[in-house]
Amino acid sequence: MDIYKEALMLHEHLRGKIKITSKFDVRTKEDLSLVYSPGVAEPCREIARRPESVWDYTIKSNTVAIVSDGSAVLGLGNIGPHAAIPVMEGKAMLFKKFAAIDAFPICLDTQDVDEIVRTVKNIAPVFGGINLEDISAPRSFEIEERLQDIGIPVFHDDQHGTAIVVLAALINAAKVTGKKLTELKVVINGAGAAGIAIAKLLLCIDHSNDKFCVPVKEIVLCDSKGIIHKGRTDLNDEKKNTLWYSNPNSKTGSVYDAIKKADVFIGVSVGDLLTADHIKTMAKNPIVFALANPTPEIMPEEAKKGGAAVVGTGRSDLPNQINNVLGFPGIFRGALDAKAKTISPGMKIAAAHAIAECTGDLSPDHVIPSSLNEAVGYRVAEAVYKAAMKEQSKTV
Repeated sequence: MDIYKEALMLHEHLRGKIKITSKFDVRTKEDLSLVYSPGVAEPCREIARRPESVWDYTIKSNTVAIVSDGSAVLGLGNIGPHAAIPVMEGKAMLFKKFAAIDAFPICLDTQDVDEIVRTVKNIAPVFGGINLEDISAPRSFEIEERLQDIGIPVFHDDQHGTAIVVLAALINAAKVTGKKLTELKVVINGAGAAGIAIAKLLLCIDHSNDKFCVPVKEIVLCDSKGIIHKGRTDLNDEKKNTLWYSNPNSKTGSVYDAIKKADVFIGVSVGDLLTADHIKTMAKNPIVFALANPTPEIMPEEAKKGGAAVVGTGRSDLPNQINNVLGFPGIFRGALDAKAKTISPGMKIAAAHAIAECTGDLSPDHVIPSSLNEAVGYRVAEAVYKAAMKEQSKTV
């Protein structure tokens, strides 16, 4: 059966992929008195006396809100909050499966930045973390930045989750190809939320003192009009800001000009962008991460014809699937357990290294763990927790 028809039938049958269940079976009046009136008054009084005890007496310590406005859903574009619900439900399932976190979809019927920020702040008391999802750039950058002071981690997974898993795969791909991270020349095609976050993480922006910090040599960012350079007059503020850390040699031209002699191509853009002939212009044994879905910028077989040594995509039916599910469950698990107020650059770096270390025996077709490897989330959680606790100890 066609996968899309089968999925539609499944969703119609289930009428929602998640549900709320009770942890305590109310059978007697005494039970009712404990979970509701009058007994429930005591935890309320305790939380009022000690606000931080909300983590001890409520669902806050294990609950994440998955917040979307439906403006950039998968490859479907701006389909709105109602149509975004199935994706957010699916993400909630992955939180539960891979990190035992209770997550709930919050799909907002507004795409106004101020209103989204205000709404998230107003619902924050119930949640231990906020996962921003499928919000279009550049609004996503501003929304995330304005929510960093609300006392719980706010993490735009399309940005940082993608960047973390890409870094993990790149760490291992460099080992397989015998290349050094510090010598890599990287081209990123796609200067939206994911592309810019990848660039920042690979260059270790804002965390130069982290012990894991090994920045790549050079990054050139491209968008649909070509290389982002200082001479362009059509750049929004986010793209202009990338010029502080990208394209140090002021290259101009198209993405095809950018990849000449490059060691790494990372695509977060559109399908069927490259051919084997384009890969032949890259440095010897290039690394190609073609992450456009469902059609990659170049299929692995075609990339290998051009000499690619390692190829990764976002697809589950191809080797080296670079999938955010390897990152976000464990990242939030570790952050929740540490009661972290933000997810810091150091925590992101720790997550990337934990994912890389979970891969096992490395080969050109195995530079990243399977997306279904349930051990990864807990290894990531442990690494993120340790990084968070270390940072907290420095601030005490």
